Amino acid sequence: MATHQPIISNKTACVIGGTGFVASLLIKLLLEKGYAVKTTARDPDNQKKISHLIALQALGDLTIFRGDLTDEGSFDAAIAGSDLVFHVATPVHFGSQDPENDMIKPGVQGVLNVLKSCVKAKTVKRVVLTSSAAAVTVNTLTGTGLIVDENDWSDVEFLTTAKPPTWGYPVSKVLAEKTAWKFAEENNIDLITVIPSLMAGASLTPDIPSSIGLATSLITGNEFLINGLKGMQMLSGSISITHVEDVCRAHIFLAEKESASGRYICCAANSGVPELAKFLSKRYPNYKVPTEFGDFPSKAKTIISSEKLKKEGFTFKYQIEDIYDQAVEYLKTKGVLQN
Repeated sequence: MATHQPIISNKTACVIGGTGFVASLLIKLLLEKGYAVKTTARDPDNQKKISHLIALQALGDLTIFRGDLTDEGSFDAAIAGSDLVFHVATPVHFGSQDPENDMIKPGVQGVLNVLKSCVKAKTVKRVVLTSSAAAVTVNTLTGTGLIVDENDWSDVEFLTTAKPPTWGYPVSKVLAEKTAWKFAEENNIDLITVIPSLMAGASLTPDIPSSIGLATSLITGNEFLINGLKGMQMLSGSISITHVEDVCRAHIFLAEKESASGRYICCAANSGVPELAKFLSKRYPNYKVPTEFGDFPSKAKTIISSEKLKKEGFTFKYQIEDIYDQAVEYLKTKGVLQN
């Protein structure tokens, strides 16, 4: 009997940067699908930081390695023998005074270190890199309803000259992703990039992820984060939200789908601050969601399109209602919101 060789032979996956919001849930889903998983943490001896990964070992074969983005060769052991590599780790320091050294260099260096280890391993069939909508949405265009897709890249020249708040993050994501594409082409690596928008839902991590904090700031009333949300819309053109589980599901779907290639945006719902506030105020009347935003743009500038991902055959499990219902429940369990 002739059998078709599937892309995954022995179902071994490596997740780089396992302690994070996306990575820890990705590990859980991979284990539930029967993968043997190897993951890396910067400080695997810190029990508090990896407690949620230790808990996942009950679900299946999970090994935790030490790995640091800035340390070449530190991923060799974790990647050796893996079929699939998910590079999810990303340096995030929004308040950084020195984005060049805090985010941009380690982001680019990290991608190169991971891909070099993939070349050395000789077993890796496909690499899935987590990029960010920040790598596609920032531009100097004006208007509303502008569609952004996988052909777009954020305007690095504008970001590095105008230096708007948090400019280092989108620059690091563009440069890391472009570096990955160049290296993958030169070294014949089958690379896919997933480009998620702002993520919410619940998290396995000991601390509340900054993206859930940002996405729920209108509900929690955190002024600093509400300003962050406004800043995000001014810079990126919209507040676009996706459930973290759908982002993880998309990673696995694209890793396993033979025909997949290139970049894929993963975004469930497009909105803007005033529009989102109206929705949240109606849905959660017991929290004092502000709905007055003065002359803040009432319509979002951009719409981030997930058409390519849907055409590939992916379906989103969660829409905006579920995403926020779960985030609110999660914040209640964390003691951030009262019932």
